[in-house]
Amino acid sequence: MLESGMDDLRTNLERVRERIARAAERAGRRAAAILLIGVSKTIEVERIREAIAAGVPALGENRVQEARAKIAELGHSVPWHLVGHLQSNKVREALSLFDLIHSLDRLELARECDRRARERGRAVDVLVEVNVAGEASKGGVAPDGVAETLDARRGLSYLRVRGLMAIPPPVERAEDSRQWFQALRKLGERHGLAELSMGMSGDFEVAIEEGATMVRVGTAIFGPRLQKGAG
Repeated sequence: MLESGMDDLRTNLERVRERIARAAERAGRRAAAILLIGVSKTIEVERIREAIAAGVPALGENRVQEARAKIAELGHSVPWHLVGHLQSNKVREALSLFDLIHSLDRLELARECDRRARERGRAVDVLVEVNVAGEASKGGVAPDGVAETLDARRGLSYLRVRGLMAIPPPVERAEDSRQWFQALRKLGERHGLAELSMGMSGDFEVAIEEGATMVRVGTAIFGPRLQKGAG
């Protein structure tokens, strides 16, 4: 049974890689320039272990508390990314667990990340989360607030902003997300930020065509989740 599950996971992973390669080719890009992050929220440890063995290059978790036990058991054989919301009171632990935080969504959090990183004596790598569609139900910096956020970080010497991240509104067709990916790419270009984390299982090919350097793919690799959640 385990072997069958492993075969399925390897097949899924290979299919996702093929889709990444085709999307990159359509955009005149190299597939190697795009980091595939396997979003493992709600996935059991053994299944994640299989994904690591199958060659998933990075893993993404939504919650510090869920990631804690997984990382304690699995270690850092691949980088771990925090792709969900980060509470200020979880920053200290998050910095000890994750290699990259995708969800810097407010100045207060930036200051707390810098303070905790300074205590550790090691800078923290982050992406600024942008609320590209201005959805009231989502966090993130407004597109016209990105410049202010980047200006403020100049006084935070232990905070390294590597790029931008976005979660567009739900859409019926992947193509309908293109406008939001284009908007994030243009923001990145305007501010000289190279990394763009955008695109999930349902739309990562469109995201790659529009310049994504990281895609967050969950169900297309791991299959149905144990509980509700997008990825």
